[in-house]
Amino acid sequence: MRNISHIRIIILSYIFFLTTGSIFGVGERSISIGGEDGWGRIERRQDIVEASMIRPNPVLVLSGRASTSANIDANLDAYLSFDEGTTGLFRDSQGNYDISIAPQITAVGLPWSMVGPGAALFTGGGSTVGSTDGLTLKPLEQAIFAQGNNVRDFSIEFWLYPHNLETGEQIFFWNSVRLNGRGTFDPQRIQANVSRNRLVWTFDHFFLSPGRERSQDISFSSPLLLNRTWSHHLIRFDADLGLLEYLVDGRLEVVEYMTSNGREGGEVFTPHIGRDPRIVLGGRFTGMIDEFRIHRLSSDSSRLTRYPSRGGRIQTHTIDLGRTNSRVNRVEAFGGRTGIPASSNFNQNVRNEYAGNGQLRFPDHSEISLFIRTSNHRYIWDDSWTPIISGAPLPPGLEGRYVQIAADFFPCGRGETSPYLSEIKVFFHTAEPPTPPSNIIAVARDGAVELSWRPNHSRNLGGYILYYGTASGEYFGDNGMQPSPIDVGNRTSIRIEGLRNGTLYYFAVAAYDMVTDPAMHPEPGDFSREVAARPLRMAE
Repeated sequence: MRNISHIRIIILSYIFFLTTGSIFGVGERSISIGGEDGWGRIERRQDIVEASMIRPNPVLVLSGRASTSANIDANLDAYLSFDEGTTGLFRDSQGNYDISIAPQITAVGLPWSMVGPGAALFTGGGSTVGSTDGLTLKPLEQAIFAQGNNVRDFSIEFWLYPHNLETGEQIFFWNSVRLNGRGTFDPQRIQANVSRNRLVWTFDHFFLSPGRERSQDISFSSPLLLNRTWSHHLIRFDADLGLLEYLVDGRLEVVEYMTSNGREGGEVFTPHIGRDPRIVLGGRFTGMIDEFRIHRLSSDSSRLTRYPSRGGRIQTHTIDLGRTNSRVNRVEAFGGRTGIPASSNFNQNVRNEYAGNGQLRFPDHSEISLFIRTSNHRYIWDDSWTPIISGAPLPPGLEGRYVQIAADFFPCGRGETSPYLSEIKVFFHTAEPPTPPSNIIAVARDGAVELSWRPNHSRNLGGYILYYGTASGEYFGDNGMQPSPIDVGNRTSIRIEGLRNGTLYYFAVAAYDMVTDPAMHPEPGDFSREVAARPLRMAE
């Protein structure tokens, strides 16, 4: 009885796979991305870099934006970190500006500084506009604000800690003079002064028309500032659009167009630097300034954290699973989180926590989110990414020959730690091709051959393809009307006309999967048994 039961199970299993089409192979397969195989399968990286000192193999981690690495940024025109510990050592790390420092300025350290171990403390200074009792920067020839330069994109940013917020305090002052078309000189100025607890910016004779005969002057202010509270200020200009923006603590507060019509699309006004330019920080100011920077581009809002709050993203190349309608079973992600104290260099005191395979979400809100999309066409995607959980079975409908994986990286709330990815594994079943039809019969006729076969009962059957030729296994026949191969559709018989009498022809049939995408060609399976027939002219 036991043997009979086993036989019944085998028969029922065979019937099940026969009627369902047996579209998936028995064995599960996997593809590894990262780990020992490296990250060559990654197609796109946004703010993501490889780090080699966290795990035995390189991992993917958010690219840092720490002040310690700012001096190697090719787009920085000026950078004063104020981390030197004494005013006598304050310098522009980019070497584009000479600095002179008034005696009223001192250096402060932790816990007063905003970023890094130091900041500059200003204690009142002068009482006149453009006073040199602050910190003065004189541009050298290679500086973006050097005399005679035509400036395009630029950004100015700094952290500000006001002590009193008294009206009339001057935080930032840039000036030069330019010869106008009337033979006289116009003063060029950028000022940031305090007025009623706001920082008021003015630009005079700074943005000039292409012929330099006109200027676009403008004034705007910050939202209300708080005494004894750090705030981040960023002015940025995009010369392609003529767009001037002001951001405070990363929030966009002012949008203005330096164009002939004050709107997008007008003639753009850009800066041209006049004679004897200089920048004065804190000429009339009581409080602290930290992390002063000038960029040669329209910079993103920098919160000066180690990792950008917007996070980063990776996306793999298109991965070929082998056949149409293959099925991804699950995706497993391995990694952890890491962070580097701001006061140490990259090679020391690395905090590293390995989580292995899992959700990759941590108590400090750093995390990695995974996404997948599938398609039966290499170049046609519906652009809808499905969020997935590492190690969990995937929802139905994720079938296709091609697959892409994406991952979003998010730092902790304070931007001090980043998640990292050490490996991704994709587990899948490759769809089996439909079995070839059986019982192929070829009947010779006058200048023709009639073929028929037993139908294939695969549930995913799309149709049949007939191959023929004049040599065994070489199906390159062409009768001028029906060249090989011939898509027969769902028919199980066909008559091929126009064949040469007396020539022996060889035939084979293959089944192909159903496809719903009109851009896709049928993907046939294995050949059937080969049959042969010789057309002959029959006696009347």
